[in-house]
Amino acid sequence: MKGIKILERILLAIPIMLGIAIIIFFFMRLTPGDPVDIMMGKAGMVSKAEIANLRKEFNLDKPLHIQLFLFLKGLLKFDLGKSFTKGMPVMELIKETLPATIELALFAMMFALIIAIPVGVISAVKQNSWIDRFAMAGSFFGISMPHFWLAIVAILIFSVKLNLLPTQGRISYGVELAHITGLYVFDSIVTGNLEALIDTLKHIILPAVSLGSAMAAIVARVMRSSMLEVLRQDYIVLARAKGLPEWLVITKHAVKNALIPTITVVGLQMGVLLGGNMIIETVFGWPGIGRMVVNAIFARDYPLVQGVVMFYAFVYITANLIVDIIYTVVNPKIQL
Repeated sequence: MKGIKILERILLAIPIMLGIAIIIFFFMRLTPGDPVDIMMGKAGMVSKAEIANLRKEFNLDKPLHIQLFLFLKGLLKFDLGKSFTKGMPVMELIKETLPATIELALFAMMFALIIAIPVGVISAVKQNSWIDRFAMAGSFFGISMPHFWLAIVAILIFSVKLNLLPTQGRISYGVELAHITGLYVFDSIVTGNLEALIDTLKHIILPAVSLGSAMAAIVARVMRSSMLEVLRQDYIVLARAKGLPEWLVITKHAVKNALIPTITVVGLQMGVLLGGNMIIETVFGWPGIGRMVVNAIFARDYPLVQGVVMFYAFVYITANLIVDIIYTVVNPKIQL
């Protein structure tokens, strides 16, 4: 039965993906600026024949409905097209930059969860205490701060003033690392390269904290609210009446049930991490998908922008499906 429900959710995702594909296609065409003009502007003096040939090569000489048909036809074959500016298949470019984006998102999420869940639990247990007020004030500050502002402030303090952490890239020039998965921290651990491990961790701290701060603030507030609601339930009162230690009541009975709504927020924040990484990757020169698509937008690289947006949409929908499945595992009473 659960398998049928999952299949239904997957089939429902198809029209959503189709709608996103059509919207991003027309949005890119409505954006001011012609990709051929931008490319030829960098090349200097060119003839009209060269411009016409380039437009033909990119299918830009065809009517919009034909271009849309070719784009959707390619999607059915899992072909996202070929980048105008890089001359490579979009899928290859995504595969090339995906490990950097995954690594940054994972570390940002780890930072957020390690901070947010304990803070949310402690704030709920110590409701209205100075700890609770301080934690919630900090979470409000974290939600209010734009990613780019926090990133710039972090660079000014920890890189410019204190000279503790690097500002750009994933690894320092001259540090050798054998590439296995493309996840530099994991690769350095697997290969036992201590120098590379320390260097990659230094590079990822500022981007991960800048990206994960807003998520930590949101998850902490949700966790606190959920814990407060759970702590008022009858089964918590009964557990305390039985004489169970308070730490056991909190960890075994309260936290598990309070995590259910928190899981939803974490799943939704995966999409936020992917979207927010465009700014963070640009500020820190992080060679991931976000930085690549920002450059593609400025160059009006239609296939690359369309392909990355479709990839983001796929990840977001998949994350939501996984969250719903985890829901049923945490609480079997909930159905898909």
